[in-house]
Amino acid sequence: MADSERNTTPYKIVTYETAQGPRAGAVSNDAVFDLAELTGKPSYASMLGVLDDWAKAEPLIEAALAKKAEKGSSATGSPLTKLRLLAPVLYPPTLFCAGANYSDHMAEMARILNLVLEPDLRKGGLAPWHFIKASRTVVQTGARIPVPAGAQKLDWEAELTAVIGRAAKNVPVESALDYVAGYTIANDLSARDLMMRPNVPETSPFRYDWIGQKSFDGACPLGPWIVPAKQIPHPQRLGIKLWVNDVLKQDSHTSKMIFSVAEQIAQLSARLTLHPGDLILTGTPAGVGMARKEFLKSGDVVRVWIEHVGELTNTLT
Repeated sequence: MADSERNTTPYKIVTYETAQGPRAGAVSNDAVFDLAELTGKPSYASMLGVLDDWAKAEPLIEAALAKKAEKGSSATGSPLTKLRLLAPVLYPPTLFCAGANYSDHMAEMARILNLVLEPDLRKGGLAPWHFIKASRTVVQTGARIPVPAGAQKLDWEAELTAVIGRAAKNVPVESALDYVAGYTIANDLSARDLMMRPNVPETSPFRYDWIGQKSFDGACPLGPWIVPAKQIPHPQRLGIKLWVNDVLKQDSHTSKMIFSVAEQIAQLSARLTLHPGDLILTGTPAGVGMARKEFLKSGDVVRVWIEHVGELTNTLT
């Protein structure tokens, strides 16, 4: 780890509720500092304003928090416990979601579907595979999420999420992580029984309904904050867990990704330009409800934890 990483004051960036509307803030020592006031940059009042200028914003935030730490004062900060956190990126430009990207999840799905496990994807010449989730499905930690109408098989999917901090086009794998502002947590909720369109033949290429399965209201809990990438230099070395009503369902590690975060960014950027605020949900490990034949219902509490990032909790209604 570089000296610059060691000397950085640990902090997270958040979006929180105020009487004047959502504001971007920095959390340090359980105090929240308004980023526009902290840095003197009015455009940093919103998270997208911060991410649009991340190369300059990051050192400004670090320097301002370091000064406060030297003074030992949090007089201008608000207690974290007194604020309501919103999704860190309220309206992300695009939500990219990786499918079939954990080796343990691939194995469990092959087992329950009685399929022969696919060979090494790289040897087969395959690249990372993504779909898009509607950005307005994002909700914050603590949000109460209604079970979508008609869904009987609502599933959970814990996912490490990369937040893009600078425009990326045709970036190589070796430098792809340089385009990440930070990491947060997502739960890619999926209505499994709404994936197939009724009365459409199984052989039809128009059978699948990705909106029905993936893009209902509240389908993407996100948060509670963004941890700057400098504080997580190795995103493939993180534990990841999910509980439903305090019962552990997913217990894995990001080292089990088939395609790394860097490989996903490189592949996506080869197809289109990634923009600040874009989110990349990097796949889910084994332990999903479909494999267990267990699904979420009203009243269930889902908790996702990722090492060095934090914890995201939501209740179904």
